[in-house]
Amino acid sequence: MTKTESRDILDSLIGVLQNRKNNPSEKSYTATLFARGEEKICEKISEEAAEVVEAAFAKDENSRQHLVHEAADLVFHLMVLLVHKGLSLEEVRGELARRFGTSGLEEKAGRNR
Repeated sequence: MTKTESRDILDSLIGVLQNRKNNPSEKSYTATLFARGEEKICEKISEEAAEVVEAAFAKDENSRQHLVHEAADLVFHLMVLLVHKGLSLEEVRGELARRFGTSGLEEKAGRNR
């Protein structure tokens, strides 16, 4: 898979997620997440993040593929949250572009929170 195809899969996935939100089906896991709301979606993100950390520390022969699998689960659930909140990948890409080339320490210190 090329970098362009990888980017396209994220855009395609956002389209599918938006469709599941707008046209829910009882057979759709994603539609079920949307129906259960922000709390459930965030719970799944927390669960998947913990699984990513666990996979990162694994030392077995399948650890690399396991980490990729768990990272994909985390990205998926994060994208569900973005769609739930009406946010786009372009907004996230824009924020990453804004930060690009800036020290993470400087960027964090400059936040208005």
